[in-house]
Amino acid sequence: MSFPLLTATAALPAIGAVATAAVPAAQRTAAKWLALLVSLATLALAITVLVRFEPDGARYQLTESHAWIADFGVRYELGVDGIAVALIALTTLLIPFVILAGWHDADPLETGSRRWRPTQGFFALILAVEAMVVISFEATDVFLFYIFFEAMLIPMYFLIGGFGDRAHEHGEEAASTQRSYAAVKFLLYNLVGGLIMLAAVIGLYVVAGNFSLQEIVQARANGSLHMATNTERWLFLGFFFAFAVKAPLWPLHTWLPNAMQEATAPVAVLITAVVDKVGTFAMLRFCLQLFPEASKWATPVILVLALISIVYGALLAVGQRDIKRLVAYASISHFGFIIMGIFAMTTQGQSGATLYMVNHGISTAALMLVAGFLISRRGSRLIADYGGVQKVAPVLAGTFLIGGLATLSLPGLAPFVSEFLVLVGTFTRYPAIGIIATFGIVLAALYTLVLYQRTMTGPVKPEVSAMPDLRARELVVVAPLIVLLIFLGVYPKPVTDIVNPAVKQTMSDVHKTDPKPSVEAAK
Repeated sequence: MSFPLLTATAALPAIGAVATAAVPAAQRTAAKWLALLVSLATLALAITVLVRFEPDGARYQLTESHAWIADFGVRYELGVDGIAVALIALTTLLIPFVILAGWHDADPLETGSRRWRPTQGFFALILAVEAMVVISFEATDVFLFYIFFEAMLIPMYFLIGGFGDRAHEHGEEAASTQRSYAAVKFLLYNLVGGLIMLAAVIGLYVVAGNFSLQEIVQARANGSLHMATNTERWLFLGFFFAFAVKAPLWPLHTWLPNAMQEATAPVAVLITAVVDKVGTFAMLRFCLQLFPEASKWATPVILVLALISIVYGALLAVGQRDIKRLVAYASISHFGFIIMGIFAMTTQGQSGATLYMVNHGISTAALMLVAGFLISRRGSRLIADYGGVQKVAPVLAGTFLIGGLATLSLPGLAPFVSEFLVLVGTFTRYPAIGIIATFGIVLAALYTLVLYQRTMTGPVKPEVSAMPDLRARELVVVAPLIVLLIFLGVYPKPVTDIVNPAVKQTMSDVHKTDPKPSVEAAK
């Protein structure tokens, strides 16, 4: 029996979470190092998955299948395609940076106004989230996926509500109230989406007789499984609603700004760069493959919602006073691009959307983590409390600028390639949607450059005059992300070579081909 590599990649951070939580209370530093080493070992396993994966090979590789709840047709089935491999690599790459960036975020508070902050619990919860996200990308049994899709809400709830941002202009009591509100809102929104999905999962079992993604897709392809039109549409809506909440798609997005505002910067990165990607990934893996006709039926409405997310998120980002809320609304706009690319039903659009998931994770991590370093120095999230930072902390300002330029998809940085592909892929089939979506790029330039101007340029405010520049640990966090943004902006081929075969297979599942260019265009 071959080594269960996929199981090991998900199980290692889960075991690490338990071990980290069990470290004695007085050994906070040991718990941090243990969590970091576990995250690096998990990254090594993910690299092994990446190396062993053959883009032009079978659709699902490194597969594992074992009986689990046989009476209900539930199996422990794992397998990865190119899209899953890319997102597993992203997740395992970001977690060590999240841990390093949050090295002191769960240390005991000096004021004595709060109970002891359980440092071990903070890092254990991060590893638990990593384990659940990784197995969600690997699961090819719908019920198995659902369990971890929902289970990841529990550690995220405690990370938001129990380890919130210490920078709050209204004091510790108000901060605690706001954190609790953000955590509960996050949990309720996602639980409602999950419960609706559960009904759809049960409905799928009634229709198909099992939960195996590969068996159901194969049965639909060879005609041995037929779904009535209305049945397929209702099941699709049940799945899509849960994924749209997680993504998040307008108008189901309102939990995200609160969660990112109140969470620490590393946890905010965990939310938008890692956890939210499960929603858009699941649209590709489950919505399009299980319900191809319903996906095409719903496409016009979903594209309009994605377009609203792009413009609405960008407009609200322009008017934000809080740095972290600005990044949150910018992410809503970016997720609109990702969902638009998925449902444009073109190879360029879906390849761009998958590449966008990876690039958005890297760019948002870079910008939010540098913003977190900035906020921890000043003790405020308000943009108006800054000014002239580039004169006293030029390296911090420079990395902040690169992260911001990546957010606005500047050519030469990674998000540009993915956003360009999404727009091209959308325009070839839905030109009006593609044209209007470009307005989001203009707004992105506006909110990013205004943010940089107000915080980094101008006269040096007295409160930031003694602000230190990035320290060695912080440079170790930021520098590799900046290098990746530049590398993938110039040479995205390593990622596109992995994801393109999976995208073509997904297009085949929904029986879609790329629009042919007109005769005039060909000339």
